[in-house]
Amino acid sequence: MAETLTIHIDGRTLVAQSGETVLQVAKRNHIAIPTLCHDERLDAAGCCRACLVEIDGQRRLQPACNWPVSKELRVQTSSPRVQRHRATLLGLYVADHRLDSDGLPVHTTQGNDLRSLAQGIEFKRLLSIDSPRHPRGVDANPYIAYDPDLCILCARCTRYCDEVEAVSAISLAWRGAETSIATAGDRGLLDTSCELCGGCVDVCPTGAMHAKQAPRFEKPEAVQKVRTTCNFCGVGCQLDLNVQEGKIIQVTAPPPGETVNDGNLCVKGRFAYGFVHHDDRLRTPKIRGADGELHDATWDEALHYAAKGLLGVRDRHGPHALGFVSSSRCTNEENYLVQKLARAVFQTNNVHQCAAT
Repeated sequence: MAETLTIHIDGRTLVAQSGETVLQVAKRNHIAIPTLCHDERLDAAGCCRACLVEIDGQRRLQPACNWPVSKELRVQTSSPRVQRHRATLLGLYVADHRLDSDGLPVHTTQGNDLRSLAQGIEFKRLLSIDSPRHPRGVDANPYIAYDPDLCILCARCTRYCDEVEAVSAISLAWRGAETSIATAGDRGLLDTSCELCGGCVDVCPTGAMHAKQAPRFEKPEAVQKVRTTCNFCGVGCQLDLNVQEGKIIQVTAPPPGETVNDGNLCVKGRFAYGFVHHDDRLRTPKIRGADGELHDATWDEALHYAAKGLLGVRDRHGPHALGFVSSSRCTNEENYLVQKLARAVFQTNNVHQCAAT
């Protein structure tokens, strides 16, 4: 059993559990502490230094994401010392980042946490610098790209690849100002252990890791997010369709902790959405006429035609001449209805589901 204890953040007395961090307690009590490298699914790294806070008895500022609570711990999250640190730190980040016309970090379609921080914190304006981060070579994979100019080396992508996917296809490489996100031998992702899940894209706070299929620099207000269920298997993963002018431009995962997939998606769920707007997609039922050609029909006509055909086979050859095969893309409820249709309506036990093989 975790021990319940009392800590103090910004003068507020709060209840915490042993094993929690200052950031977790603050977040639960709606106390804002900025972060760039933190993700609830990952071990705390404390490398972005954005969440440093002042803790009584500590000579230096300490990372809230990695500092465990203790009895009567006293923390200040916005003292003058903390504010000076954030102003300088953010100024350094912005000086080494591509900027928009408004002098703030550039918009990206998937968002830019650094821009959000710069809009809410008064930071020092420093001269821009050009860090020669080592670029990636030509990568033939169709889904994931890396823009070193937007990278802040928070390592969320490499840690996600290691800790969540257990793949370790990407890692931090090179040294000093050339430090970058790389693969072993600078190979393309198709030649590594990468599963092309795109989790690195979702966890990237600045859009440095991005989806090749999606437009790069759309403003958030131009994109509508629509929550839906992935249709590629029966697991029920939730995903967010990013829609612009009635067209899906990108698929992203909901925030971790909200849904069954905990913010994760596979390559199909994240990238295989091109069929939705494909020119070859059937948009209306079709029935083959006496001329041998397919003709548009209404749903009522199509369902009546299918039912008539199935009943005809049953009447001519008996119910066991029919077989029903369901799909793993269907929900449990839909699979139940398929077997109910086979057994109760057509009196046959010839029913199967492709995931059972």
